[in-house]
This record gives sequence, structure tokens and C-alpha cells, in this order.
Amino acid sequence: MLMPKMNWIHHIKDIGSILRALSVQNSDGHDMDIEDAFTSLVKMTLKLRKNEGTIFLIGNGASASIASHVAADLAKNAHVRTEVFSDLSLITAIANDIGFDEVFSEPLRRRIKRGDMLIAISSSGQSVNILRASEEAKHLGGYVVTLSAIKKGNPLRGKGHLNMYVPAKTYGIAETCHAAILHYWIDRMVLFGVKGAGTRRK
Repeated sequence: MLMPKMNWIHHIKDIGSILRALSVQNSDGHDMDIEDAFTSLVKMTLKLRKNEGTIFLIGNGASASIASHVAADLAKNAHVRTEVFSDLSLITAIANDIGFDEVFSEPLRRRIKRGDMLIAISSSGQSVNILRASEEAKHLGGYVVTLSAIKKGNPLRGKGHLNMYVPAKTYGIAETCHAAILHYWIDRMVLFGVKGAGTRRK
């Protein structure tokens, strides 16, 4: 069986076209102007920072890695308090004693405060543990931002105050696009919103 050919230029053009097709909706399901959405997110983040709030980031698999990466960059470059639930003992204890669907919502119940933020990342937008955590965070007064892909009508897309969706058809491209979106947010914070932020060196 012949494998389909891949071409690097076509691949990066596909990623660019998918990123250009980024859609952001508010909690009512209404489309927002992209730059207005990012401006709103930066303002919300600055307010949270001033109030010494916390940004929680969650995801499964590669999305968990993105969550950890972004949490580190936000803390170092944007001077924001962040937390991810990546400790293996915590995850396995909750999964074993309560259920894997609760690995994020259970610690959120004890840690999130009104005015904190949850960044929920799921390529499929269908992971039950992400959906439950988003609902719980919103219920407890948190500001929820979702990032999803694949199917336009995925359930996560309607769970946040700000819902970002890219029409990627593969998980790899969805993850690449989600990382790019979150880095743009961080760069906006550093460029326009944070005085004396550390220089990004990698």
C-alpha cells in the first residue's frame, strides 16, 4: 500500500489556513472579532494578575504538555500565578478512588476561587474530564477559556466564557494551532500588558 505523499510547504500552508480560520465565540455562542477576543482575554488576565489570582490549565496527553508549557511561560514571562494538575500521585489517586472523569474537577473544587481562570484544552472537545472541569470552574465563579478542534459542534465549544475553535482535522495540527494561539496570548501580555516582564529566551 502506497503512503500518501507529504509536502512541507503544503503542510505549513494548511496550518496557516487553519489558524486564519480561528473562530472565537462567547458564552452565548455569538462569534467575536478575533483581536477583540484576545484584547478581552489580556484585560481579564491583567485583572486576575492584579488580584493575585490563579490560572489553571488542563488537558490530556499532548494537550497536558501544552498546558504545562504555557503555565511555565505565563509564570515566567507574564508574572501570573499558574497551576497544572500534572502530579502523578494526585492524578492516580483521584482516578483510582473517584474516577478518571474527575481528575481535574476534584482538585478544582478545592483550589479555584471566584475570579480565577481555567484554560481547558481538548482537540476533540469531547473529553469528559475536561468538560466536567469546565462546568465546575464556571459554577465556582471561574472564568473559563476553551480551546478545541476537529468537529465544529463539539461540546467543549459551548462550555466557556470564551471559546476558541480551529477547524483542524488531525490531532497533530490541532495541537500545533492551540500552542500557537496560547503563545500569541502570552506575547500580547508581555508586549502590551506586563511591565518589566522577563525576556523570553529558549
